[in-house]
Amino acid sequence: MKKYRTHTCGELNKSHKDKEISLSGWINKKRDHGNLLFVDLRDNYGITQCVIDKSNELFKEIEKLSLETVIQVTGLVIERSDKTINENISTGEIEVKIYNIYILGKTKELPMPVFSDQEYAEEIRLKYRFLDLRRKKIHQNIILRSKVISFIRNEMQNLGFLEFQTPILTSSSPEGARDFLVPSRLNPGKFYALPQAPQQFKQLIMVSGFDKYFQIAPCFRDEDARADRSPGEFYQLDLEMSFVNQEDIFDIIETLFLKLFKKFSNKKILHEKFPRISYEDAMLRYGSDKPDLRNPLQISDITNIFTRDDVKFEIFKKLVKSGSIVRALVTKNTSEKPRSFFDGIDKWAKDQGSSGLAYFSLEKGDSINAKGPIGKFFSEDALLEIMTQTNANIGDTIFLSCGKKDEVEQILSIARDKIAEELNLIDNETFSFCWIVDYPMFEIDETTKKIKFSHNPFSMPQGEINKLDLSDPLKIKAYQYDIVCNGIELSSGAIRNHIPELMYNLFKIAGYSKNDVDSKFSGMINALSYGAPPHGGIAPGIDRIVMLLANEKNIREVTMFPMNQNAQDLMMNAPSEISEDQLKELNLNIKKKK
Repeated sequence: MKKYRTHTCGELNKSHKDKEISLSGWINKKRDHGNLLFVDLRDNYGITQCVIDKSNELFKEIEKLSLETVIQVTGLVIERSDKTINENISTGEIEVKIYNIYILGKTKELPMPVFSDQEYAEEIRLKYRFLDLRRKKIHQNIILRSKVISFIRNEMQNLGFLEFQTPILTSSSPEGARDFLVPSRLNPGKFYALPQAPQQFKQLIMVSGFDKYFQIAPCFRDEDARADRSPGEFYQLDLEMSFVNQEDIFDIIETLFLKLFKKFSNKKILHEKFPRISYEDAMLRYGSDKPDLRNPLQISDITNIFTRDDVKFEIFKKLVKSGSIVRALVTKNTSEKPRSFFDGIDKWAKDQGSSGLAYFSLEKGDSINAKGPIGKFFSEDALLEIMTQTNANIGDTIFLSCGKKDEVEQILSIARDKIAEELNLIDNETFSFCWIVDYPMFEIDETTKKIKFSHNPFSMPQGEINKLDLSDPLKIKAYQYDIVCNGIELSSGAIRNHIPELMYNLFKIAGYSKNDVDSKFSGMINALSYGAPPHGGIAPGIDRIVMLLANEKNIREVTMFPMNQNAQDLMMNAPSEISEDQLKELNLNIKKKK
């Protein structure tokens, strides 16, 4: 006989009728019906309704117990009448007639309710996270996360990958986000860094002759919090493969993701062969390299229209002459929308910090014309040309933005999402994946006006290595790629540059000398000098995958013990001060800010 329970609270059904059983769990709810007291007992597996008659001497004792008291119940399984069956729980056809109870754990007054999933102040939720995690929705999210990780681990092994663990204490990286630093007691004045990602180690694993590596890897970055990014730490499916090209990586991830998302969600996957979209096309058509392809709205460049003599919209024409661009966002069959809809979008755009969105709608009378604030500035021929370039038709509306390229891309990207939401164009019961490919190797730093790496400095440039033209670096594309789902970037990846001489040449373009590379990336460059295979990889974020599957908007809803926006653990009071003895042992002094 097990000491605390013979069954779980999610296990009993009609087959257990007339059996004496023992359950343990938390009091989830109580309902006093006068002569009968109903107690919903909850554990990790479910809820069982227990009942006690007023004639039982334990009635008053149970009546006084607080919700969330931990108790053990012994009793008899009885069948419910047809009218009282609860189809919302797995044990809904039975209840337990209480014979006896034992109090296993008392509770203080609760700072927040557990039996409901109502919204509650984040500060309270994080301070009492152990209570928050008892609530049904988030409890199920964390269980989902565990199942997703187990599924991924099993599938990766089936795909021939070996799981290895890489160091947590390592050296600081000069690239990327801020490191978390750990002082060394045995090496005074020196520091370890927690890994932002196992990037260099997983490449070294390939150089070591292992062919396929993966790890559910903890990563640490001293970054500000966002809805889809935890401050401090996160987990990723880190993988690397030898003797592969870009398509080999894509095949592995598509195989895994199709199985994973079909296993844990009933939503439709729009494209089982994930579309490949070049970075350049993504920025043109969607204004972003993280496009939500559930949204049918697309952007077109119509800058050339404003060089025509039969276009009289002088504000845009002057801006175009000075180097601005004009891009258009077409909405289908919206010409009959009220003026307030269009003016509302224009006002919203101004609230985002832009100059607004000009617009006109296409209609046909004796000829094609445009109605709206700027419609009168376009001839019929100009409108026909716009229709050709944007695939617009009579009855459609065209929103226009003019300005610097990055500003236009930014406003039209968020306008695309805003308008799609207003028009109810997005099917929330679908997943739409895509690959963004062909990233530029270099870009101009807006502050210094110097050339810098645009994405990942360790990526392999595209083209024949022996014939690579480095004289115009801004034209060089890299074998770098992102995987995106529903507008959320799940991961970046790349085919790695495994040729030391090529790496020196590329870093030189970005302002690094050979000595800089040898000093800052000594472990990597040294290893690549001893016969490195072509290799590449990717690292999809576990947290974001679970967010999508759980249909959550905030990463804290799928993280067991998250920090708040200020990177503080309110439950454990971290970060915290340390004692003078600890500081002395680490050869550290705290310099107080004035």
